[in-house]
Amino acid sequence: MPAEANDIQVHLDDLLAERGMTLAELAARVGVTNVNLSVLKNGHARAIRFTTLTSICQALNCQPGDLLSYRPACARGD
Repeated sequence: MPAEANDIQVHLDDLLAERGMTLAELAARVGVTNVNLSVLKNGHARAIRFTTLTSICQALNCQPGDLLSYRPACARGD
């Protein structure tokens, strides 16, 4: 069975809170719109460009694995 998009968990809220940064501030630093980051933050993004991922990691001083994790629905109890 193919993985579902919601099997990827996005931890952007946690990273922003840990760094005392707003979504708008991150959007400005990364060069994307608030709407695009909000779609990612809420787990509704279907894809992310590596250049965007790189910019987010640079701005938040994190690794991709800090931002994204894989958790299949069966492990979540869905």
